[in-house]
Amino acid sequence: METFKALLITRDETTKKQSVAETTLTPADLMEGDVDVRVDYSTVNYKDGLAITGKLPVVRRFPMIPGIDFAGVVEASTHPDFAPGDRVLLNGWGLGETHLGAYSQMARVSGDWLIPQPEGFTAAETMAIGTAGYTAMLAVMALERQGVAFDSGPVVVTGAAGGVGSMAISLLSRLGYQVIAVTGREHEHEYLASIGAGEIIDRAELSEPAKLLGKERWAGGIDAVGGNTLANVLSMTRRGGAVAACGNAGGMDLPTSVAPFILRGVSLVGIDSVYQPKPRRIEAWSRLETDLDRDKLAAMTTTIPFSGLENAARDILEGKVRGRLVVEIG
Repeated sequence: METFKALLITRDETTKKQSVAETTLTPADLMEGDVDVRVDYSTVNYKDGLAITGKLPVVRRFPMIPGIDFAGVVEASTHPDFAPGDRVLLNGWGLGETHLGAYSQMARVSGDWLIPQPEGFTAAETMAIGTAGYTAMLAVMALERQGVAFDSGPVVVTGAAGGVGSMAISLLSRLGYQVIAVTGREHEHEYLASIGAGEIIDRAELSEPAKLLGKERWAGGIDAVGGNTLANVLSMTRRGGAVAACGNAGGMDLPTSVAPFILRGVSLVGIDSVYQPKPRRIEAWSRLETDLDRDKLAAMTTTIPFSGLENAARDILEGKVRGRLVVEIG
């Protein structure tokens, strides 16, 4: 492409106020990389909402094209693993933060960051999954490595109606786990039950300061919230259980004590989806091909046009987005 459209974030260095606008760029505007990709689809994650609105300093350089995920077709490559015409996807690696991101019809990236598009998914499906689903799969795999099996007891999922939460519920239920969903959105109870939640509790139950140890309620957890919610999840985890932490929608702090860890042997496992090595990424996407219910994926997915990105960014921060958003870029 001689020119292409992109969503660009700029910042006034005097006022530090950022602005977002659709613009036209050329390949010369892109950053260094050994693979050029024509972007077909992207998605909207909580981090993308933070970047576009400027609510938190996600963006580390300006100007910046936001967007941390894309699926597309290789246009040009000097990387040995990829050739023109290959279908690829990318999650993380600083895309949309330090490297020009996915909300653009063209992207230039390191081939080391790319993986081949899994044969079992369309490009749109990979972005319906996106970083949220890939992160949820990493969290499930982490619980498995910690010995939390489907017959160990229930698994609690916080932020249940969001992207990571929805994907985690769907994956866990398909694998035979009893899932307890935590949400503050009463109108989403039917939706959560439809994707696999066996029990639903109000997030207010986990919002107050946590006791050192609470009643043992679950064998494991996947938390996308942080703060008091994660502290309560830990305090109520059964002896020898594990919790995978992968989000901070409720805050970056963790007001807890060592009690769950040394008195019950609970494990807290952090999930870094941004810089996972390629073998673990490929393993996670391979698991998604076999463990994800396509009908449930379709039920939790909404497709929006490129022009809807700014509104979607605000909606996801305000808790108005259910499940997953796919963005048509091409």
